[in-house]
Amino acid sequence: MVGNDESIALVLNRLRRAHGQLAGVISMIENGRDCKDVVTQLAAVSRALDKAGFKIVASGLRECLTGESADGKQPMSEAELEKLFLALA
Repeated sequence: MVGNDESIALVLNRLRRAHGQLAGVISMIENGRDCKDVVTQLAAVSRALDKAGFKIVASGLRECLTGESADGKQPMSEAELEKLFLALA
């Protein structure tokens, strides 16, 4: 992922949180927890993953708008950004 250190840190924190929540969901299922509790935690995992994905797309959009790219690659095209947004929708 290309982006500034702050953006990368935010994405990694969100993904780590989602990882922990997903481990909790697996444990809940293994322990026979109530369906409502499992679904509530699963929804939290989904939101955390969505937020991480949106942050990644936002970083790509910033690169596309400013022409900045830390790795020297061409910025993403409008079609590529649209495809990323739709992948998260």
